[in-house]
Amino acid sequence: MFHLRAFAVEPYDNNVYLLSDPESREALLIDAANDPGRILAELEGLSLSHILTTHGHPDHVQAVPEVRRATGAIFSCHHGDAEMMPLKPDLEVKDRDHFQFGPYTLVALHTPGHTPGSLCFLIADHLFTGDTLFPGGPGNTRGQGASFPTIIKSIQSALFPLPDQTRVLPGHGKATTIGAERSQLGTWVRRGW
Repeated sequence: MFHLRAFAVEPYDNNVYLLSDPESREALLIDAANDPGRILAELEGLSLSHILTTHGHPDHVQAVPEVRRATGAIFSCHHGDAEMMPLKPDLEVKDRDHFQFGPYTLVALHTPGHTPGSLCFLIADHLFTGDTLFPGGPGNTRGQGASFPTIIKSIQSALFPLPDQTRVLPGHGKATTIGAERSQLGTWVRRGW
Protein backbone atom coordinates (compact mmCIF):
# COMPACT_ATOMS: atom_id res chain seq x y z
CA MET A 1 0.00 0.00 0.00
CA PHE A 2 1.18 3.55 -0.68
CA HIS A 3 2.22 5.79 2.21
CA LEU A 4 0.33 9.01 2.90
CA ARG A 5 1.74 11.79 5.04
CA ALA A 6 -0.60 14.68 5.81
CA PHE A 7 0.38 17.79 7.73
CA ALA A 8 -0.91 21.34 8.13
CA VAL A 9 1.12 24.51 7.58
CA GLU A 10 0.51 28.07 8.75
CA PRO A 11 -0.75 30.73 8.49
CA TYR A 12 -4.06 29.36 7.11
CA ASP A 13 -3.90 25.77 8.40
CA ASN A 14 -3.47 24.40 4.86
CA ASN A 15 -3.17 20.66 4.46
CA VAL A 16 -0.19 19.34 2.51
CA TYR A 17 -0.33 15.74 1.28
CA LEU A 18 2.66 13.58 0.38
CA LEU A 19 2.06 10.21 -1.28
CA SER A 20 4.92 7.76 -1.73
CA ASP A 21 5.68 4.21 -2.74
CA PRO A 22 7.69 2.49 0.02
CA GLU A 23 9.52 0.25 -2.46
CA SER A 24 10.69 2.67 -5.17
CA ARG A 25 10.60 5.76 -2.89
CA GLU A 26 8.84 7.67 -5.70
CA ALA A 27 6.51 10.41 -4.47
CA LEU A 28 3.89 12.98 -5.40
CA LEU A 29 3.10 16.17 -3.48
CA ILE A 30 -0.35 17.76 -3.39
CA ASP A 31 -0.42 21.49 -2.52
CA ALA A 32 2.96 22.92 -1.59
CA ALA A 33 1.08 25.46 0.50
CA ASN A 34 3.74 27.03 2.71
CA ASP A 35 6.72 26.23 4.97
CA PRO A 36 9.07 24.86 2.30
CA GLY A 37 11.55 23.80 4.99
CA ARG A 38 8.98 21.46 6.55
CA ILE A 39 7.94 20.09 3.16
CA LEU A 40 11.54 19.43 2.13
CA ALA A 41 12.21 17.70 5.47
CA GLU A 42 9.19 15.42 4.87
CA LEU A 43 10.57 14.64 1.39
CA GLU A 44 13.93 13.44 2.69
CA GLY A 45 14.82 10.07 1.17
CA LEU A 46 12.08 10.32 -1.47
CA SER A 47 12.22 11.09 -5.19
CA LEU A 48 9.54 13.69 -5.94
CA SER A 49 8.30 13.64 -9.54
CA HIS A 50 5.37 16.11 -9.41
CA ILE A 51 4.11 19.03 -7.37
CA LEU A 52 0.36 18.87 -7.97
CA THR A 53 -1.84 21.84 -7.19
CA THR A 54 -5.56 21.76 -6.40
CA HIS A 55 -6.02 25.43 -7.35
CA GLY A 56 -4.20 28.72 -7.68
CA HIS A 57 -5.08 30.65 -4.54
CA PRO A 58 -1.90 31.93 -2.87
CA ASP A 59 -2.34 29.99 0.36
CA HIS A 60 -2.04 26.72 -1.61
CA VAL A 61 1.09 27.55 -3.64
CA GLN A 62 3.44 29.68 -1.52
CA ALA A 63 6.11 26.97 -1.20
CA VAL A 64 6.03 25.92 -4.87
CA PRO A 65 9.04 27.95 -6.11
CA GLU A 66 11.38 26.75 -3.36
CA VAL A 67 10.23 23.12 -3.40
CA ARG A 68 10.50 22.98 -7.20
CA ARG A 69 13.96 24.57 -7.11
CA ALA A 70 15.17 22.11 -4.46
CA THR A 71 13.70 18.94 -6.00
CA GLY A 72 13.48 19.57 -9.75
CA ALA A 73 9.93 18.15 -9.64
CA ILE A 74 7.42 18.99 -12.37
CA PHE A 75 5.03 21.73 -11.24
CA SER A 76 1.51 20.97 -12.46
CA CYS A 77 -1.84 22.75 -12.47
CA HIS A 78 -4.96 23.12 -14.62
CA HIS A 79 -4.70 25.78 -17.34
CA GLY A 80 -7.74 27.56 -15.86
CA ASP A 81 -5.60 28.62 -12.89
CA ALA A 82 -2.20 28.90 -14.62
CA GLU A 83 -2.14 32.71 -14.49
CA MET A 84 -2.69 32.64 -10.71
CA MET A 85 0.43 30.56 -10.06
CA PRO A 86 3.70 31.93 -8.63
CA LEU A 87 5.58 30.50 -11.60
CA LYS A 88 4.74 29.09 -15.02
CA PRO A 89 3.60 25.47 -14.76
CA ASP A 90 5.72 22.79 -16.38
CA LEU A 91 2.59 20.76 -17.11
CA GLU A 92 -1.05 21.75 -17.55
CA VAL A 93 -3.27 19.04 -16.09
CA LYS A 94 -6.44 17.90 -17.84
CA ASP A 95 -9.44 16.05 -16.46
CA ARG A 96 -8.64 12.33 -15.98
CA ASP A 97 -4.87 12.76 -16.37
CA HIS A 98 -2.91 10.05 -14.54
CA PHE A 99 0.15 10.44 -12.31
CA GLN A 100 2.26 7.41 -11.46
CA PHE A 101 4.46 6.77 -8.43
CA GLY A 102 5.79 3.24 -8.19
CA PRO A 103 2.86 0.91 -9.05
CA TYR A 104 0.24 3.44 -7.91
CA THR A 105 -1.83 5.80 -10.04
CA LEU A 106 -3.43 9.08 -8.99
CA VAL A 107 -6.20 10.49 -11.22
CA ALA A 108 -6.94 14.20 -11.67
CA LEU A 109 -10.58 15.35 -11.70
CA HIS A 110 -11.37 18.84 -12.99
CA THR A 111 -13.88 20.35 -10.54
CA PRO A 112 -14.37 24.05 -11.35
CA GLY A 113 -16.39 26.31 -9.10
CA HIS A 114 -14.03 27.45 -6.34
CA THR A 115 -11.72 28.57 -9.15
CA PRO A 116 -11.96 27.86 -12.89
CA GLY A 117 -9.05 25.40 -12.71
CA SER A 118 -9.81 23.62 -9.45
CA LEU A 119 -8.71 19.99 -9.38
CA CYS A 120 -9.34 17.05 -7.09
CA PHE A 121 -7.12 13.96 -7.06
CA LEU A 122 -8.28 10.37 -6.53
CA ILE A 123 -6.34 7.27 -5.57
CA ALA A 124 -8.09 4.15 -4.30
CA ASP A 125 -10.54 5.39 -1.63
CA HIS A 126 -8.69 8.67 -1.00
CA LEU A 127 -9.98 11.89 -2.59
CA PHE A 128 -7.94 15.08 -2.21
CA THR A 129 -10.41 17.92 -2.71
CA GLY A 130 -8.49 21.16 -2.13
CA ASP A 131 -11.14 23.81 -1.51
CA THR A 132 -13.84 22.12 -3.63
CA LEU A 133 -15.39 20.02 -0.83
CA PHE A 134 -15.12 20.22 2.96
CA PRO A 135 -16.99 18.58 5.83
CA GLY A 136 -20.32 20.40 5.68
CA GLY A 137 -20.25 21.75 2.16
CA PRO A 138 -18.49 23.16 -0.87
CA GLY A 139 -15.70 25.72 -0.75
CA ASN A 140 -16.11 29.47 -0.97
CA THR A 141 -17.62 30.73 -4.23
CA ARG A 142 -17.46 34.48 -3.61
CA GLY A 143 -14.10 35.14 -5.29
CA GLN A 144 -13.33 36.13 -8.87
CA GLY A 145 -13.95 33.23 -11.24
CA ALA A 146 -15.92 31.31 -8.60
CA SER A 147 -19.47 30.05 -9.11
CA PHE A 148 -21.83 28.29 -6.71
CA PRO A 149 -23.87 26.52 -9.45
CA THR A 150 -20.61 25.37 -11.06
CA ILE A 151 -19.12 23.95 -7.85
CA ILE A 152 -22.36 22.10 -7.08
CA LYS A 153 -22.37 20.63 -10.60
CA SER A 154 -18.71 19.59 -10.22
CA ILE A 155 -19.38 17.89 -6.88
CA GLN A 156 -22.49 16.12 -8.21
CA SER A 157 -20.92 14.91 -11.45
CA ALA A 158 -17.30 14.19 -10.48
CA LEU A 159 -17.33 13.43 -6.74
CA PHE A 160 -20.73 12.12 -5.64
CA PRO A 161 -20.65 9.09 -7.98
CA LEU A 162 -17.73 7.79 -5.86
CA PRO A 163 -18.45 5.15 -3.17
CA ASP A 164 -19.78 6.31 0.21
CA GLN A 165 -16.62 5.23 2.04
CA THR A 166 -14.34 7.41 -0.13
CA ARG A 167 -12.32 9.58 2.25
CA VAL A 168 -12.49 13.30 1.48
CA LEU A 169 -9.18 14.96 2.36
CA PRO A 170 -9.71 18.73 2.01
CA GLY A 171 -7.31 21.64 1.65
CA HIS A 172 -8.02 22.78 5.23
CA GLY A 173 -9.30 21.02 8.32
CA LYS A 174 -10.47 17.50 8.99
CA ALA A 175 -11.42 14.65 6.68
CA THR A 176 -14.93 13.43 5.92
CA THR A 177 -16.48 10.89 3.53
CA ILE A 178 -18.46 11.13 0.32
CA GLY A 179 -21.36 9.34 2.03
CA ALA A 180 -21.49 11.87 4.87
CA GLU A 181 -21.48 14.83 2.48
CA ARG A 182 -23.82 13.50 -0.22
CA SER A 183 -26.75 13.47 2.19
CA GLN A 184 -26.37 17.24 2.79
CA LEU A 185 -26.62 18.34 -0.85
CA GLY A 186 -30.19 19.65 -0.57
CA THR A 187 -29.25 21.82 2.43
CA TRP A 188 -26.25 23.29 0.58
CA VAL A 189 -28.33 24.13 -2.46
CA ARG A 190 -31.08 25.82 -0.42
CA ARG A 191 -28.49 27.77 1.56
CA GLY A 192 -26.33 28.70 -1.44
CA TRP A 193 -29.05 29.82 -3.83
